[in-house]
Amino acid sequence: MKIVLPAWTMFAVLMPPVLVFAQGQYNYNAGGQNAAAPDLRADAEQIFALANRARRIAGATPLQWDPALAAAALYHCRWMVQEGQIAHRYGGEPDLTGRAANAGAHFGVIEENVAIGPSADGIHQEWMESPGHRANLLSPDVDRVGVAVIASRGVLYAVADYSHGVPALTASQVEARVANLVRVSGIAIQNDPTLARAACAMDSGLPRSAAGSQPRFIMRWQDPDLDKLPQALSDKLSTGNYRTAAIGSCPAQQVQGGFTAYRIAVLLY
Repeated sequence: MKIVLPAWTMFAVLMPPVLVFAQGQYNYNAGGQNAAAPDLRADAEQIFALANRARRIAGATPLQWDPALAAAALYHCRWMVQEGQIAHRYGGEPDLTGRAANAGAHFGVIEENVAIGPSADGIHQEWMESPGHRANLLSPDVDRVGVAVIASRGVLYAVADYSHGVPALTASQVEARVANLVRVSGIAIQNDPTLARAACAMDSGLPRSAAGSQPRFIMRWQDPDLDKLPQALSDKLSTGNYRTAAIGSCPAQQVQGGFTAYRIAVLLY
């Protein structure tokens, strides 16, 4: 399962068909008495290490262990043990984004692999041989993971939750990061973000109360990453027609659960 918050516009969530993998010979009845079975941290760490080895071989960056994702994975793994059959969601359970958010994770992309297998390395191999699971495990779009493993009914139940982590930043921190990107073009940053913050919260235009000189260009966008500017804004900055910029951040729009995105407005003068 992979759920993505699209870049630049955050008004849709894409949910491809669910892919669930379990070895066909396993068929168990639900066993609620096993729902409180302890998780096997050593096996979870082995799956984590095997994933990073596979990513290194594939040329992908290593994953960081995320305690919040691990807690979300354990929550779901206990459901799998209780139900017996594996799935990405059961009746009465929050969906993947909800349980990750409840555990404290912040993300722009989130994926999940689930499995029943005989051992940690056996589960890793199952995922590597299943196209959908392999794509999640090796995805260049994720940089964090949390894994949970529980032994029950003579096998291991495993959940791995992967995400592209997004830090929780204040408006001032967001504005400072964007300002650093804008300054590269030789643009001076205005000290007062009040007007830019007000413009950020609007779909177009400026507040009626706006006084003084008017910006010659306004760019608004939303994204979970702050490592680059939108191309349209970069193109404007490269013209050399602007001398100063006001930068304001405001709450993201139409973003739910643990999905984290930043909404920014840049006013060019």
